[in-house]
Amino acid sequence: MNGTGPTTPPRIRVLIVDDQPLVRRGLSLILSPDPSFEVVGEAGDGAQAVTLARRLCPDVVVMDIRMPVLDGVGATRELAVTVPGCRVLALSTFDLDEYVVGALRAGAYGFLPKDSSPEDLGAAIRTVHAGEAVVAPRLLTRLISTHVRASRDARPAPTGPTGPGELTPREVEVWRLMATGLDNTEISRALDISLSTVKNYITSIFGKLAVRDRAQAVIAAYESGLVTARAD
Repeated sequence: MNGTGPTTPPRIRVLIVDDQPLVRRGLSLILSPDPSFEVVGEAGDGAQAVTLARRLCPDVVVMDIRMPVLDGVGATRELAVTVPGCRVLALSTFDLDEYVVGALRAGAYGFLPKDSSPEDLGAAIRTVHAGEAVVAPRLLTRLISTHVRASRDARPAPTGPTGPGELTPREVEVWRLMATGLDNTEISRALDISLSTVKNYITSIFGKLAVRDRAQAVIAAYESGLVTARAD
């Protein structure tokens, strides 16, 4: 009898990067018992992370942002170029950390506060591995608006390819609502259009702005001046 059972999906290969050994070990102990994950290595700074990622080719890099030698932003930027097949999930001690915005801009697929639950960590890794962004829309907006407000005087807002010139008026409106923290369902309700139409608009917006995901689109909206940070 030649029956075949259900095939087991390959485990998600994870590289853990943090400058604190106890944190690295803790993350590894959280993930290792789960049969869907394989912790393939640990690194203590961004430079080690890039070296190990080139050799081990992990699916997901769980990356601390603030580290010596090479921080998580720089490491994420290098990985996006040299190991594009791996996806970065940024970790931060703080919910509102300007370094996280840099990591998202550099190519991270999302971020997670370090006080998140083990269940949230596992879910975030799976989501990033599937190619989706892990940032709650409202938290993303709050994070980026805080960063932009803090740094507005330090640098001029960029213009050019991130501006809305190539977008249709309807796409600009969808982009604006996305940047103010609405998810797809809320945008659908606000504009009285179907959810599938919202998704089509967002796909077009990503293409015209040359951004990869929602996080980068929201960053572009603030940097282009389409939306501005509100004072607390």
